[in-house]
Amino acid sequence: MFKATGGERVMEIFNNILLLLISVTMLFPFLYIFSVSFSSVSDVLNSDLLLWPKEWVTDAYTYILGSDQFIHSLWVTVYITVVGTFVNLVFTSTMAYSLTRNIIGQRLILFLVLFTILFSAGMIPTYIIVKETGLLNSLWALIIPVAISPFNLIIMTQFFKGIPEELTEAAIIDGANDIQIFSKVILPLSKPALAAFGLFYAVGHWNSYFTGVLYLNDPAKWPIQVILRQIVIVNEPNAALGGHAAMLEALPPPETVQMAAILLATLPILIVYPFLQKHFAKGVMLGSVKG
Repeated sequence: MFKATGGERVMEIFNNILLLLISVTMLFPFLYIFSVSFSSVSDVLNSDLLLWPKEWVTDAYTYILGSDQFIHSLWVTVYITVVGTFVNLVFTSTMAYSLTRNIIGQRLILFLVLFTILFSAGMIPTYIIVKETGLLNSLWALIIPVAISPFNLIIMTQFFKGIPEELTEAAIIDGANDIQIFSKVILPLSKPALAAFGLFYAVGHWNSYFTGVLYLNDPAKWPIQVILRQIVIVNEPNAALGGHAAMLEALPPPETVQMAAILLATLPILIVYPFLQKHFAKGVMLGSVKG
C-alpha cells in the first residue's frame, strides 16, 4: 500500500490551509453583506467594518419585499432564466448532435462557430439586429441573441462524439431515426453535460443586467439585476422599487437596502446549486479524461 512521504504530508497540509484561507476570503463579502442588511442605522453609521449585527433589524427586507416592483422583477428574472436556459439547452444540444453526423457543410458550420469565438459583431450591430427583428423592449431580446454559446457547443459536440457508436448503430438496426436516437439514446446519457451547461446558462441569465438596460425601455420588464443596478450603482432605491409615500417615510438606510437587495438577488442561485452539484461535478470534467 502506498504511503505518503513527509514532504507530501507537508504539502497536503499546506494545500488544506491555503484552500481554507481562500474559502474564508470568498465568504467574507457575504458575511459583510449579511451583517449590514440586518443592522440598524446607528450600527451602520458608527462602524467602519461590520461583521455581525449588534442589533438585528429587518427594516430593509420589509421595505424591499413590500415593493411590488421588486417582486415583479424577481418573477421576470425567473421566467427569463427558466425559458432562456431551456432554449439554450435545446439549441445547443440539437446543433451539437447535428455536428456529430455527416451533414453537408459541416466544416463550414464549425468554422463559423469558431469564428464567433474570436470575433464578435459588437454592441451596435447587435442592437441594430435586435431592433430590426422586432425584439426591442421584449424579454426575448435577452434570450434569442444568446441562444447558443459557441464554447459550450464545441464541448458538447465533443461529448456526443465520445458516446460509443455501437449504441447509435444498434438503435439504427432497431429502426430508430435521428430524432429517436437523439431523444432516447443521446440525451439520457448526457445528463451530466446538460446539468453542467444548464447551470452555466442559468447563472448567466440570472446575473445578466447589461442586455436588460440596453434592450428594455419598460421598467415593468426589468429583471432583478437591473433593479439591483439602480439600487447599488445608481443609488436610487426609491425610483427602482417604485416606493410610494408611506414607504418613503419609513425608508431604511440606503446601505442596508443595497445589501439586502444583493442578498435576495443572490439567494435563489445559492439554493439551486446544491441540487445540481453532483451532475455539475461530473459535467465540468468533460473532455479532461478519456477512456
